[in-house]
Amino acid sequence: MVSAINTYLHFADQAEEAFNFYKSIFGGEFLTLQRYQDAPGTNVTQAEKNLILHISLPIGKGNLLMASDSVKDMHGWSLKPGNNFSLSIDVESKSEADRIHSALSKGGSVTQPMADQFWGAYFGMCTDKFGIQWMIGYTPPK
Repeated sequence: MVSAINTYLHFADQAEEAFNFYKSIFGGEFLTLQRYQDAPGTNVTQAEKNLILHISLPIGKGNLLMASDSVKDMHGWSLKPGNNFSLSIDVESKSEADRIHSALSKGGSVTQPMADQFWGAYFGMCTDKFGIQWMIGYTPPK
């Protein structure tokens, strides 16, 4: 079962500027602000280390606006209009994450296989046969 669906934006070196702008409009505080330099084993250039790996801002009741700066060598694709957003869904189990990831990527492509991640989630990405990018995540209870 899907427990949440949120929008994930991809920027070319402007995520921090954009999110400070959104924060000035919607208010609130960032729930997460991670830079590429904070991620273990991340292979980025010196110029890319301070870019945003992940940022999230609550908007309204139960909604998150999330984003990252897209580093080409890390993601394997170039940012362009049309691929600058993903739908991010949270699910209630690893098996549900696997099922949804497999179903969405059928006829499309796997961008990142489902796997345990350093931030504690089980996470993967894919593009469906219609060109829509998806991020699927399960975070076990603590």
